[in-house]
Amino acid sequence: MKLPTTVDSILIRCPNWIGDAVMSSFFFSDVKRIFPNAMVTALAHDPIAELLQDVDGIDRWITFSREKKRRAEEEKRVLSFLKSQRFDLGILLTHSFSSAWMFWRANIPWRLGLKAHFRSFLLNIRIAPSHEQHDVLSYQNLLSPFGVSLPQPVLQIAVRPEELMAMQQSLQQIGIQQDQHVVIVNPGAAFGLAKCWPQEYFQRLCELLQRNPETVLIGIGDAKGRQTVETIFQKFPRCHNLAGKTSIRELVALISLSDLVISNDSGPMHIAAAVRKPLIALFGSTNPLRTGPWGQATVIQKKVPCSPCYLRECPKNFCCMKSITPDEVFMHAQQMLSL
Repeated sequence: MKLPTTVDSILIRCPNWIGDAVMSSFFFSDVKRIFPNAMVTALAHDPIAELLQDVDGIDRWITFSREKKRRAEEEKRVLSFLKSQRFDLGILLTHSFSSAWMFWRANIPWRLGLKAHFRSFLLNIRIAPSHEQHDVLSYQNLLSPFGVSLPQPVLQIAVRPEELMAMQQSLQQIGIQQDQHVVIVNPGAAFGLAKCWPQEYFQRLCELLQRNPETVLIGIGDAKGRQTVETIFQKFPRCHNLAGKTSIRELVALISLSDLVISNDSGPMHIAAAVRKPLIALFGSTNPLRTGPWGQATVIQKKVPCSPCYLRECPKNFCCMKSITPDEVFMHAQQMLSL
């Protein structure tokens, strides 16, 4: 495989999803280990750039909006800028055809990425995808052609002291005290309902957790998931619905201040793993060997013949998720909270 001989300027296209961005957060420092004198530019849409703003190895950001009404205008703007920069190497952490097509049109001479979505002809350093390892290792494997020994990946999502202080003040304003047990509940998942533990199961779990008067529950998610959290919490005291109410940086700070996170396979689950919080991850339609929390966590998944299916909605009886009982999750929660 041919490789570039001179690399002074590198462009890295960041993933579009929060979980994937978290799992790739170590990647930029690995690139710097291989090319210590190169200028590394990261290309990402706004929330991902905000999430990864403090990771090591990024010298400069190029950001764009993914709003539908601005998509064509933003693509034209970004492509024009990329052409002007004369990058030596472009690395795609995305799998899409469109991202490789942009790099090709930007006249980046060396384009590295996974063989996927019929885009191999747009790449000249092609890596075969592997479904036998964690996605974190798959990201690192993109750099294998350069023959440099790299350390075990360590996710790099961090929170600033001022962000923690601001979030502590916000929690105090809604009545949460520092000596209470803060349990974050994340009942949603962007990919689809097949990744979501049933609402009535979350409701039963919250009922069990509320038996301890020192436990406070906080529901998180995007604006679309706010009603789901509202439905789950409606019968209980000491519950706060912050779904759709936090920025991505505020979400990182909130998770960092929690005592336990209980989540479906989702972006917030990966944030909890990255900031090393006690975590219970509930898996059904996806494979934790590939997309599970990186590092220590309690992963609950039942062996059923049809899982992992990677479908957005279950066409059967949802046995993968319904086999996980609230009592089982509560037992793990008690142990992790030392109640």
